[in-house]
Amino acid sequence: MLFDSHSHLHDKKFDQDRDAAIERARDADVRAILALGDTLGRSRDAIALAESSAMVFAAAGVHPCEAGEWNDAAPAKLRELLAHPRVVVLGEIGLDYYWVKEEAALKQQHRAFREQLQIARELGFAVSIHCRESTSAVLDVLEEMHAGDIGGVLHCFSGDDAEARRTIDLGFYIGVGGTSTYPKSQALRDTLKMIGIEHLLVETDAPYLPPQRYRGKRNEPAYVADTARALAETLSLPAATVAEKTWSNTLKAFRFAERGVVIS
Repeated sequence: MLFDSHSHLHDKKFDQDRDAAIERARDADVRAILALGDTLGRSRDAIALAESSAMVFAAAGVHPCEAGEWNDAAPAKLRELLAHPRVVVLGEIGLDYYWVKEEAALKQQHRAFREQLQIARELGFAVSIHCRESTSAVLDVLEEMHAGDIGGVLHCFSGDDAEARRTIDLGFYIGVGGTSTYPKSQALRDTLKMIGIEHLLVETDAPYLPPQRYRGKRNEPAYVADTARALAETLSLPAATVAEKTWSNTLKAFRFAERGVVIS
């Protein structure tokens, strides 16, 4: 069984064939999908999708590139979303130094990130963290906030060996997506090999960042199988072992047992 630990299956790019995409995922041995919000509104869309499909769970949060919507009223609204029984993770949150350069916007990102981490701690949620060109800064915040008791995953990890070790030392997991299959990603694959299977999750980030075989096409949860197979080759492990371990790692990373979440 495979768990797509990061998708945006509620995105409008799936409006024409969302149910079929879920069936294709099922045919590819995907048994669970996490749909992550990036705004409060799109978090509601993720929840609506999770209500309609037993395979889908939801995460609610405000993405760093959408941090402008994080205001004094936002925490109460996020808490309301997190109270929904189909919400199992707080995310997608974090920092983005690729798209965002302005000092004021970066300051707002940090505010949104820190305040959402605190909400996660208070309510017992793990987090899914965006860290594009900001891995070191994200880790600085997590270390400063002693976030090991929060836990979660650094999604679409692209850091180096030292950043990977810092991530693991904090008790966080590392999300492995389609970018790990790209020809120019050998340094990332070497880092993943150094890390080992015990600390890895697989993901798609659908509809974005498809594996190499589907470059130029819309990504979808079924394609997490390609990433898992490539990871098995990188780690010199049987594909079944990678599927089993990344499944159990995802349940641990997102604290399913602690939260009483059961996958039917």
